[in-house]
Amino acid sequence: MTQVLIPSQLTAYTEGATRVEAQGATIAAVLDDLDRRFPGIKFRVIDEQDRVRPHMRLFVGQDRAMDIAAPLAGHEELMIFGALSGG
Repeated sequence: MTQVLIPSQLTAYTEGATRVEAQGATIAAVLDDLDRRFPGIKFRVIDEQDRVRPHMRLFVGQDRAMDIAAPLAGHEELMIFGALSGG
């Protein structure tokens, strides 16, 4: 299982949970598993062309992930971050 850190702007999908577990051999599969359990969450992170949305960031451990086809070993931590804006 992969530990997934959920940013505060997406916790409405996870019933307030900031950390959840998901299964999958790739980032895409983990996001699919999350979306099965928390419908709509994947669309907030990934666009219609399966690219990470410009205002979102994914990290596997300390490395930024740009490609959702990237493999996961299963014990890593996937962190989802959303950009903050304002003035």
